[in-house]
Formats: sequence, structure tokens, C-alpha cells
Amino acid sequence: MATTQSGLVAARLTELTGRAVELVGVTTFGDVTKAALTQLGGTGVFVSALRDKLIEGEVDFAVHSLKDLPTTPDPRVVIAAIPPRDDHRDALVAGAKLADLPSGARIGTGSPRRIAQLRMLRPDIECVPIRGNGETRIGKVTSGELHGVVLAAAGLRRLGREAEIAQFLEVEEMLPAPGQGALAVEVRADRADLLELLGVLDDPDTRTAVTAERTVLNALEAGCAAPVGAYAAVDGQDLNLTATVVAIDGGRAVRKSTAGTSSAAVDLGRDLAAEMIAEGAGTLIGEQAH
Repeated sequence: MATTQSGLVAARLTELTGRAVELVGVTTFGDVTKAALTQLGGTGVFVSALRDKLIEGEVDFAVHSLKDLPTTPDPRVVIAAIPPRDDHRDALVAGAKLADLPSGARIGTGSPRRIAQLRMLRPDIECVPIRGNGETRIGKVTSGELHGVVLAAAGLRRLGREAEIAQFLEVEEMLPAPGQGALAVEVRADRADLLELLGVLDDPDTRTAVTAERTVLNALEAGCAAPVGAYAAVDGQDLNLTATVVAIDGGRAVRKSTAGTSSAAVDLGRDLAAEMIAEGAGTLIGEQAH
């Protein structure tokens, strides 16, 4: 997946600037460990090795899935570009839609956010922790080991496996991870030349939307493994933001929406998080952490 995503960014950069780009593979701890995402602390496990290569000057820029990027800024690096967002939704790969799966169906996902929201929709299903790349996860469905798996729709599209999707889970059913479907192109903070070069890839509306989403996550003091979903839509100067925190058993949730001007993305995200905390969101996050 990382190679595919980096290849898309490289091809677009070459198309726009004529500059050739060499892909350099980097294996992160999150790629090789068998531990569940919740046991890893979640935040940054797919990022630190890439940043090390960046800081050491071994690569000029790094491409991340934005939803994996910690919300706490690292002063050594800066996001030079956030390209136009792909599909933000989660998707179910299965033999039927979620409502039509048998009672007690086994659904593969290691994400507390997806587990919590799946349990809200179908309290009877069994959520099975699962790791591995997209192909591996899909294979567990085709082999009959699982009734289904939930993956990011954007990832399935980038892998060319969109035909496997039985159902797109709309935001009314399952709010995505903050930044889901978007990529972040990161460079060293002292590389003004690359900041300018890579700026051609940036999509202002996507940057605004994911800034609002990630501000909610940061203000809730939750990592990317927390049961937090958020999605912002930008329409001209208008921004609509919805976020949720769900108890891991699916029994309780705090879900709030707000709207305002797109130039106030950070304020909207911060204020929405404060409203959610006032309604007990922090307690739900704390319960999941323990």
C-alpha cells in the first residue's frame, strides 16, 4: 500500500514538474510487528522510521497515510502537500451487506474506531483482530475464515480491489478516521526548495478538511488508535464537521456536528472537541485506553 501511494504521488509530481522521482522503500515497526494496533499505542508506529530517513537526508520527502500521522507537530518536519483526497469512507469486503450477514458473523478489523461503530450497528457480530496488508485481509474472507473485513475504501481503490466491496459505509453509519483517504507529503523543515516544488501537489480544500478533523483528535488528546471518528466537508467557504467518540462495546457514543467558515477550521475543530468533552467523550476514550 505504501509503495502504491508513494508511486501515485511520484507520478503526479513528475507529470506536473517534469522532475524524475526515485522510490525508496522503508520498513516501519508498524509494518513488521504482529501486535495489535491498540498494543502499540497506535500513534506514529508507521511514521517514525520514515521521519528518521528524512531527517538523516536519505530521502527528500516521505509519503504518509494522513490518518497514521501523529497530530502533535514535529518541529523538524513540515507537511509540504496534502494532495486531493480519495474516498474517505470505510468499506465492507464480504459476501453480503452488513445487515444481511448471519447472526454472530466474524468481521476482521483491528481498529477500535471500527469495532466500536460496528458494534453499534450490529451488536451480535464478533470483531476479530486482524493485521497484514490489504491482500492478506481480503484473503481471509475469500478463504472463509472470516465473513468480512472492514478496510478504507481509498486503500482498496489504490490496490485495484474496489470490485471486492460489498458495501460502502457512509458517514451516517461509520465516521472515518480523521484524515482517512488523504495522503501527506512530508519534508524537512529546512528544505525551502522542496516546500516550493511539492506545493504544486497541495489541495487547499483537502488540507482545510483534514485540519479540522485532526484538530478534533488532538483536542480530545486521543491517538490514532482511539475510537474517534471525524469527517469534514468543504464547500467553497463553508465547512461542515462531524465527530464521534464511541465506547468500545458500542453501547454509548458522543456525536456532535458544527458548521462555519473554512478559514476557521482549527477553531471549529477545537470548539467541537470541547463540546464533546463536556458530554463525556473523554471518559469514553479513557475507558478504551484501560
